[in-house]
Amino acid sequence: MNISLIGLPSSGKSSVGVILAKIMAFEFIDTDILIQTKQNRTLQSIVDEFGYIKLREIEEDVVLSLNCDNCVIATGGSVVYSKKAMEHLRDISTIVYLKISFDEMIKRLGDYSRRGLAKPKNQTLNELYNERVALYEKYAHFTVVNDKSATDAAIKIYELLK
Repeated sequence: MNISLIGLPSSGKSSVGVILAKIMAFEFIDTDILIQTKQNRTLQSIVDEFGYIKLREIEEDVVLSLNCDNCVIATGGSVVYSKKAMEHLRDISTIVYLKISFDEMIKRLGDYSRRGLAKPKNQTLNELYNERVALYEKYAHFTVVNDKSATDAAIKIYELLK
């Protein structure tokens, strides 16, 4: 059994994922870190040099290569743009959408210029939020609101899956 966490940038996928993996005695995999390690560069440098579409293609390849068991997988926020990647995650895991409000996303993101957001330059954060929320809701088996702490969200997920 695996658990995949999806959600907006700053929704807590990595923070919640580490705690959930500890609670469940699972391995923790962060696909953003896998991308950076395989590419030997930051997500932002990939976007700067090759564009956001290339980052999404790399992300899809990394997700499709996942073959694990008893893992908590924190995905990149743009993974939902790949139907193939999402179908693979659905085949190998239970998908949990970590939901946050737009205002909370803005507050947590702060200066996002170095975050490596896979979005068109002319797309506003509000447009990104609305577009992605619909996709997260489409693919998620469960939705957990992450409006308190990462520990609270991890416990909610653990209780949902028991």
